[in-house]
Amino acid sequence: MVEGLAALERRWSAIPARVRAEVVAAMEATAENVVRDMRRLAPKGDTGNLVRSISWTWGDAPRGSMVIGKSSAGRSYGATTLTIYAGGGPAFYARFQEFGTKEMTANPFFFPAWRIWRRRVRARIAGAVRRAISAA
Repeated sequence: MVEGLAALERRWSAIPARVRAEVVAAMEATAENVVRDMRRLAPKGDTGNLVRSISWTWGDAPRGSMVIGKSSAGRSYGATTLTIYAGGGPAFYARFQEFGTKEMTANPFFFPAWRIWRRRVRARIAGAVRRAISAA
């Protein structure tokens, strides 16, 4: 018989749930930060529709929105997907602002904010995984 085997098994089985919870919390907090910076960089305009259209959600973005990408909090554990988006509805012109048109220069706000946060997103998620595993 191995001493401490039951405790090890309890710790080992708690890791997936704990890791998922930590990663989800880190993803949500980071998404809020990314969205805040995108809103700060977005052209304000007269209506404010573009700024109000920038957000994040678990799952798919609203139809017609511009999406930087999707991130999952653990594919093997049946996690949902976090999506950061802008545009859609009355702010259909988000793509025009971001990339410009033949008659309008670009006013990028979406990808510049993402590029600022990209490395920190990965670092925060990796840190959440490490904390969860060591706390299990």
